[in-house]
Amino acid sequence: MNLDEAIAGRRAVRDYTVQAVDEQAIRSLIASAVQAPSAVNQQPWAFTVVRDQGVLDKISRTAKAHMLATMHGNPHADHFQTHLSDPAFHIFYHAPVLILISATAEGPWIVEDCSLAAENLMLAAHANGFGSCWIGFAQGLLNTPEGKAMLDIPSAWVPVAPIIVGYPKAAPPPVPRKEPIIRWIG
Repeated sequence: MNLDEAIAGRRAVRDYTVQAVDEQAIRSLIASAVQAPSAVNQQPWAFTVVRDQGVLDKISRTAKAHMLATMHGNPHADHFQTHLSDPAFHIFYHAPVLILISATAEGPWIVEDCSLAAENLMLAAHANGFGSCWIGFAQGLLNTPEGKAMLDIPSAWVPVAPIIVGYPKAAPPPVPRKEPIIRWIG
């Protein structure tokens, strides 16, 4: 698969088989992630890999409650309320793996750096037959002391990108893209 195919074909996957993702495949995805550029070449990222479904279930329940309690003023609150109030909704879509990319220290570009690593990881996942999805519902909780404690994350770390990975049950269809706004100067 060439780069254009990987970029055009990558989708947010929200339906996974129960097939496990082996350690070597996960290490390969992380090896792709760390090839991302970072400001001043700081490479501020660390990776927490969670394959324990009991832990993922607990984080899902706790994150849903956290979101419901803290989403006041969010323009999508009504839409989110429906999903988050449903006891059957699992924020990780029962994917077999969560790879949480965290910054190891505060800094002015840690979100950008970890986001670049996340995109590399998601493109590599797609190129290798996996599905992936950035789980924004987990971010709020994982950036609290309680959330960090659930994964034994050092308090100085900043969780940025919770990415689920697994074998998709089916390829999601393409999502229409808006025409980009392009401004030319000169």
